[in-house]
Amino acid sequence: MDMPPVADFQVGIVLIVVVLIALPVGAIVFARGAGGALSQIGKGPLALEQDFPQSSGAPVHEVSAEVREEEIRQMIQARSDRGVAKGREALDVDAEVEKLLASNTGGPGLAGDKGLREEVRQLVVARNERRQRQGKKPLDVEKEIERQLSELENLGQ
Repeated sequence: MDMPPVADFQVGIVLIVVVLIALPVGAIVFARGAGGALSQIGKGPLALEQDFPQSSGAPVHEVSAEVREEEIRQMIQARSDRGVAKGREALDVDAEVEKLLASNTGGPGLAGDKGLREEVRQLVVARNERRQRQGKKPLDVEKEIERQLSELENLGQ
């Protein structure tokens, strides 16, 4: 027994009407909910596209020579103690401190490391390219390299 053709026609129309109503409603709901999510893809606190915060501009506090020498002495003594615990010969702490103080009297620090400088340059150039693609003003490469190297030198202070 076949169904009359009128029943087929009504089920088909109902199906088409439901699809034609549900499709635009579903598209609107998706666009409203997913629109914000799509613009956030690749963003976040660990994303490389974000600019690094600029330094606060606050002056770095200088450490007195006595405090610096005492901290160096403590580090050399700790290194010597670890070496002795491992069976090595004890270091001459005073000679090591004098050697470090003589070789590091206001030297160039990280800025003198050519390999590190080149790495920072590559990062700054890549950041500038991203900034230009985003329509932002590019950074002065040399100033940005100096700023980042000085931030790296002052990390622990």
